[in-house]
Formats: sequence, structure tokens, C-alpha cells
Amino acid sequence: MDFTSRMAALLGAFRRERNGAVADSMRFYGAPCGLNYGVSLPTLRTLARAEAADHDFAKYLWRQDVRCLRLAALHIADPARLTPGEFAFWGDGLLNSEIAAEAAFALLSRIGAFPELFAAWIAPDAGWLRQYAALMAAARVPHPSPAWAVPAAAVVHGAAAASIPEAHLLAHGAVALFTALGTRNEENRQAVLRAAGSLGQLPAEACVHEELAWRLEVYGCITCSRFSSSFSTLIRCSYPTRPLSRHNTSPRQKNISVGTDMML
Repeated sequence: MDFTSRMAALLGAFRRERNGAVADSMRFYGAPCGLNYGVSLPTLRTLARAEAADHDFAKYLWRQDVRCLRLAALHIADPARLTPGEFAFWGDGLLNSEIAAEAAFALLSRIGAFPELFAAWIAPDAGWLRQYAALMAAARVPHPSPAWAVPAAAVVHGAAAASIPEAHLLAHGAVALFTALGTRNEENRQAVLRAAGSLGQLPAEACVHEELAWRLEVYGCITCSRFSSSFSTLIRCSYPTRPLSRHNTSPRQKNISVGTDMML
């Protein structure tokens, strides 16, 4: 069966699961796909994982302007074949925060070249979608590097200083990485404390401080007194801390369903 026939069969399976109410309730940051059946992420993942891994077919689906097909591509792709030469191809397909989060969850965190991808996508000029995907994926890799803490903090500061609407998403991505790092060992915890301690009091930066205070406490980490005392001087985070889907949205925002899904 050629790619077009396989795509049509997969699209038919998604069409049978269409849900207009779910589609109407979706919220995300970024651009929408041209076609959206409103299939829930758990259902979409189940159908996509029933397909055999096929990297070339996944790339074919990734080119389609259809939400369910683009998300399915992330589960069908072969992580071993995603090399630096493909970074631009996959990065260009990150239309919005939902796709970026699912890319981190399903594909990016599993690639062998992830350190190279993180370095490329966390760069100041990479754009917030690539940065967000890199942060969320970095939080899920088996062995996150403490060296990633400083550029993660720099991304949050840059977004906060520029007052971009997506700054709070990057803040939550950094928190996910900081938590993954800080709960592994003392060296990583100290790297997190130094990086997060460099952040100021802008809303997204304050959100990182507040979230880390809660998360480090929940996971049993003992935060140093210097870092803890800085929390009392910060303004309260202007965004709800959990779940992400409760954040304020603007007319161009659709589907922020990343908080709980990324923990699956």
C-alpha cells in the first residue's frame, strides 16, 4: 500500500473518532492546522501506536496540514533516524504549542542526537516553539545534563523581558527541566539553584520561582536557604500554576493540553 492509501486509511480511523465539542474546547498558542477532527490525545495516541514504525511515512504525514496526521507522525517516526540533518524539517512543522509538546513527549526525547537538538533549538534566535519543544523534551530524556539549566533560564528571561505572550509556556518548560534535573543528585540540584537564582521578578520568572518552590518540596528536595529566601521577595505568579489548560488565552490561542499529557 502506498503512502497516500495508508494515509487515507489512518485518516478514516481518525474521522470515526471525531468530536466537535472537543475541537471547540481546544486551546493552544500558535497557528492552527487546516483540518481538525477534534480527536482527543489519548485516542490519537492509541490509533497512531497501532501503526508500525515507518520514518518515511511519518515524514509524509508530517507534511500534511491535518492535526491528527501531524500528531500521529510523531508516534510513527523512528527516533534513531532523526539526525541533525532533519532538525529543520521537524522544527518547521511545529505550528503550535500542542504539536511542540507532543513532539517532545513522543519523539524528540528519544532521539540519540538530542544534545545537538537542544543546543540548536534553545538558541535565542530559534523561536519560542522550538525552545518550548526542546525544554519539554529535555525534561524527559533519561540523562538530562546540568549544563542545560543555564540556557533554559536564559530563554525564560529573554521571553519575559520581551513580554511575549508565550513566556509562561517557556517558564513551565524550564520548570519541567529544572525539576527533572534537581531531583537526580546534588550536583544537578546545585546547577538548578544557580540557574533559577539568576532569574528576576518579571511574571514568567516569578512563575519559575514559585513552581520550583512547590515542586522541589513535593519531591523531597531541600532548597538552600539563600534560594528559598528569594521567594518571599517575588510577586505571586500571574498565571495559574497547574494545569496549563487554565491559563488565560487570547483569540489566537488554541489547545494548551500539555501539562498532564506530558506526564503520561
